Amino acid sequence: MGTFEIRGGTSLKGELTPQGAKNEALQVLCAVLLTGEKVTISNLPDIIDVNKLINLLQVMGVKIEKVERGTYVFKASDIDLAYLDTEDFAKRAASLRGSIMIVGPLLARFGKGLIPKPGGDKIGRRRLDTHFEGFAKLGGKFNYNPKTFFYTVEAKKLVGTYIHLDEASVTGTANILMAAVLAKGETIIYNAACEPYLQQLCKMLNNMGAKITGIGSNKLYITGVKELKGCYHRVLPDMIEIGSFIGLAAMTKSEITIKDVAYPELGIIPNVFKKLGIQMELRGDDLYIPKQESYEVDTFIDGSILTISDAPWPGFTPDLLSIVLVTAIQAKGSVLIHQKMFESRLFFVDKLIDMGAQVILCDPHRAAVIGLNQQQPLRGISMTSPDIRAGVSLLIAALSAEGTSTIHNIEQIDRGYQDIDIRLNNLGADIRRL
Repeated sequence: MGTFEIRGGTSLKGELTPQGAKNEALQVLCAVLLTGEKVTISNLPDIIDVNKLINLLQVMGVKIEKVERGTYVFKASDIDLAYLDTEDFAKRAASLRGSIMIVGPLLARFGKGLIPKPGGDKIGRRRLDTHFEGFAKLGGKFNYNPKTFFYTVEAKKLVGTYIHLDEASVTGTANILMAAVLAKGETIIYNAACEPYLQQLCKMLNNMGAKITGIGSNKLYITGVKELKGCYHRVLPDMIEIGSFIGLAAMTKSEITIKDVAYPELGIIPNVFKKLGIQMELRGDDLYIPKQESYEVDTFIDGSILTISDAPWPGFTPDLLSIVLVTAIQAKGSVLIHQKMFESRLFFVDKLIDMGAQVILCDPHRAAVIGLNQQQPLRGISMTSPDIRAGVSLLIAALSAEGTSTIHNIEQIDRGYQDIDIRLNNLGADIRRL
């Protein structure tokens, strides 16, 4: 288990270029299974979760050529379906939650998709019903083996239909969408997720020959085609990493320029951080965060305490609530953080309290933060990262704290952030990887 040792209390200065979007990368990588032709994808982040999925595709029979760091050519012309019944497949696929999205492409192209119960962050209940209910409506026959923990869905022929999702699941929408593009006739997916990741997947599939309209809305129309061809696709910059850097700059009183942020794709993310009093300036497509000695939280019009909560896109992404929470620790004023979607995502607050933060965990979904207004620095402690976003939130807290902190289980951070220690050290941070 790896460890970061952080000496905090130092302001940072310089430029950062965000990595490719992790959540988009996992979707578009699964889409290469839909065609036997070459698919080139660039700006893939070099992180554990993405590399695990690339390795899984390779052992499934996808021919992979690495052009340069972040750019790969994939050719899924000879998939080894027998491998899916092996113990090695079960072990590899179970270690990565994003592996669930290979099921839709496999079902659409080969008539059978299967996956073991996937792993991932322990942030609460993350059911898979939405995925398999969608496949069933397209004509798939679902089976779950409680002894092997394997989910299987089979279909001789998929037929387009109307699907009203019971939740706007991003991975569920992506999975059903990838199955529907090769189904016979028209499919309508209502209450679909519409995150930029999903929009990017739709654009990639259309470039491959799919017929998808309604992109960017919660109602997708898919006219099935017989086959898809190859394409080139570039992954967007990671909006979660961009939000993390905004919070980092404020907490550490740093002057940071975030390069090439694809600002129109950030939605309300910048405005939420502005509500915490964080200043920023858009310079071309770069986001400049000036050094601030303090930042003051807005209140609602009637003077009541600001509440920041997550919601399906175009609402505020749940992946950034942990970052907002830790950033609010040194703000002037109070904030109520309401994590609606995952009941275990706030279970790192005890570490922040040990560091000196004024946070009240009201229940598994809500935390009240009373800002310290930079009058009292946090203190360094030893802690363990429970998930990707909490891990980076703890890293931000440690960089702002006086003294030395240690963060164990940093593999969680490495799952979602590429070379985070090296990139921050280049700005003046003091992070040692032990």
